[in-house]
Amino acid sequence: MSVRELVVLGTASQVPTRHRNHNGYLLRWDGEGILFDPGEGTQRQMLRAGVAAHDLHRICVTHFHGDHSLGLAGVIQRINLDRVPHGISAHYPRSGQKFFDRLRYATAYRETVALTEAPVDADGVLSATKAYTLEARKLSHPVESYGYRLVEPDGRRMLGDRLAAHGIKGPDVGRIQREGVLGDVLLDDVSEERRGQRFAFVMDTRLCDGVYALAEGCDLLVIESTFLDEDVRLAVDHGHLTAGQAATVARDAGVRHLVLTHFSQRYSDPEEFERQARAAGFEGELTVAHDLQRVPVPKRR
Repeated sequence: MSVRELVVLGTASQVPTRHRNHNGYLLRWDGEGILFDPGEGTQRQMLRAGVAAHDLHRICVTHFHGDHSLGLAGVIQRINLDRVPHGISAHYPRSGQKFFDRLRYATAYRETVALTEAPVDADGVLSATKAYTLEARKLSHPVESYGYRLVEPDGRRMLGDRLAAHGIKGPDVGRIQREGVLGDVLLDDVSEERRGQRFAFVMDTRLCDGVYALAEGCDLLVIESTFLDEDVRLAVDHGHLTAGQAATVARDAGVRHLVLTHFSQRYSDPEEFERQARAAGFEGELTVAHDLQRVPVPKRR
């Protein structure tokens, strides 16, 4: 059975707290696992969340601040210790190559797994598979930062009543799907477009074109909301978003489920992030993330 869900490993910005670990997020997408921004302590959070090294197929780092990358050393060594049987790709800003190298080889260990380095230095497609296309967009932060977007190809949904009306059944259903026509019946006559699902991961950034491009039409958007709206000046100065800004992006982009995360330790009431997001006019499903939470990708419309 295919599973599409976000496993939240950590939600703190800058420093961990008693209740929030450094960042870390695993997207389960059918048979693949994509790990985003493994901050310090991610390896232990994976254990607590029931995530194994074998579940990982890609690692995506938005930028090289410690709360988004210090866990790389432990995660990479664990991948090798557990002898993960498949290759793993790592995406990160090319400008931070020296940091990636230091983290990858922070201590001595035996390399047993093929880890392919695939750094990012421009907007565009990073990888295209049958299951999804992975894209990157540049963000606005004091150090170079990229957000990631996963798009499933559009498909077709076969309509049982129309198939029956045309007397199409059994092997002929597969035949018309493959060939697009069966006799005088076109595929369009017995099916409808099935829009591919979309996911985006947006971390440390000010408002910029990249934020909107990543969020556009997403079924699930994971986005930082480091500050509350009254501290918008701090957000701009330090290259971050407020809860209201993140929700406004989601509202304007037509996001179905918004996940707010990356919270400053200065705030003690997480419900205020939800209140400000709703005040900004976002009416879709909303989650103020907490550690070890699981958030399913919304079912298709």
